[in-house]
Amino acid sequence: MGRKVGMTQLWDENNQVVPVTVLSVAPLRVVQIKRPDTDGYSALQVTFGEVNPNKLNMPTAGHFEKAGVAPGEKLLELRLDDVSEYEVGQEISVGSAGAEGEDDNKLFADGDRIDVTAVSKGKGFAGAMKRHNFKGQRASHGAHKVHRKPGAVGQCATPARVFKGKKMPGRMGGEKVTTLNLEVVGTDFERDLLLIRGAVPGPKGGTVVVRNAIKGS
Repeated sequence: MGRKVGMTQLWDENNQVVPVTVLSVAPLRVVQIKRPDTDGYSALQVTFGEVNPNKLNMPTAGHFEKAGVAPGEKLLELRLDDVSEYEVGQEISVGSAGAEGEDDNKLFADGDRIDVTAVSKGKGFAGAMKRHNFKGQRASHGAHKVHRKPGAVGQCATPARVFKGKKMPGRMGGEKVTTLNLEVVGTDFERDLLLIRGAVPGPKGGTVVVRNAIKGS
C-alpha cells in the first residue's frame, strides 16, 4: 500500500526508453488482525504515514489508541490466508518480508509481476463515445446532428422501458480499477520506492494497493 508519485523514464540494457511509474510504499503498521473464529475471515488491517490525532474523529482515534499504534493516514484491509505470523503493531516494509538483509525475503524485486489497484481519475460527465468507446453515427446520408449520439436505447411497446445497465452517457472515471501483470523494473528500498513499467490507475498522490500478480507472467 502506498502512493503514486508520478511517471518518469529509464533506459534498459539495450538503451531503450522504458516508461515507469514511481510508487512510494511507506512501511505499514498492523492495527488489527481479523481471524476466522472471531470475524469470519482472515485479514490484516493496516495503516501508513502519520496524522495528528486531534484531526481524527473519536471512534477512529480510539481505534488507534486501543491498538497502541500511531494514527495513520488511512486504514486498509489486506485479505490473507494465514495471519498467524503477524501481530498488532508490527511494521511491514516493502524491502523485507522477514529477516533483514536477506534478498530472498524481499517482498518485491526487479522482474517481479504485480497487480496494482487504485481509484481511477475522474473525467466528469462524458458521452457514450468517450465513456464506452462507441463508434458513433454515420457522417452523412441523412445523419443530422446525431454524429456522436449513442443510437436507440430502448424497445417499443414491449417491455416499454430501458433495461438497467444500458451503456449510456454519464459520469466517467472515479472507479476502482486493477491493472494486471505489471513488471517491477526498479527498487529503492532505502527510500521505499518501486518503479513499475507502464502506467497505473489514479492521479498523483493517489493511494494504490500492490499485490503479487494473480495471473503470473
